Amino acid sequence: MKILNLYAGIGGNRKLWGDEHEITAIELDPQIAKIYQDHFPNDKVIIADAHKYLEEHFSEYDFIWSSPPCPSHSRIRNEAGIGRGQNEPIIPDMKLYGEIIFLQHMEKMGFYKGKYCVENVISYYPPLVPPQKMSNHYFLCNFMISPIDFETRGHFTSNENLSKLKGFDLKKYKGIDERKTLRNCVEPETGKHILDCMLKPNTLL
Repeated sequence: MKILNLYAGIGGNRKLWGDEHEITAIELDPQIAKIYQDHFPNDKVIIADAHKYLEEHFSEYDFIWSSPPCPSHSRIRNEAGIGRGQNEPIIPDMKLYGEIIFLQHMEKMGFYKGKYCVENVISYYPPLVPPQKMSNHYFLCNFMISPIDFETRGHFTSNENLSKLKGFDLKKYKGIDERKTLRNCVEPETGKHILDCMLKPNTLL
């Protein structure tokens, strides 16, 4: 399959996908893209705006994974942080829903015939598009995900434990926020489970 991995980060969702597929990763930050490429040398890594790349290349792929930036939607940030004066209020970045609506419409019109999964945090507001929920995250897909429980994302644990949980050792990389990078990383087991569900779907939505 040809897989498009948008907002790829260091590749947590991709870590257990293996190398049998042709994977293109889109990451805007060159330093983060370098870490991804170090871990997945067989993937094609493009430093670009993922939102724009999706718009221009969606029809070229069999499966699209998108993990748009989530802080403006986060329940933790907006309920816990703002209430305690830790964070300033910000308007949610609705590119998340723009991508979902775009993919739904392209599929409906027959321009996209593949599968997609848009992953994001549980929002502080009722989701505008009904998601599937797993491992404390939302997944908006055109296929069913079978329920399964995974370990916590470990946001409040040490960097060492985060590194073990996500399966990435970032100590040799300079100039990055190690904690933030690991916290943004989707658990590899979650990524694998969703790919497996996509490859063997029971019901299309």
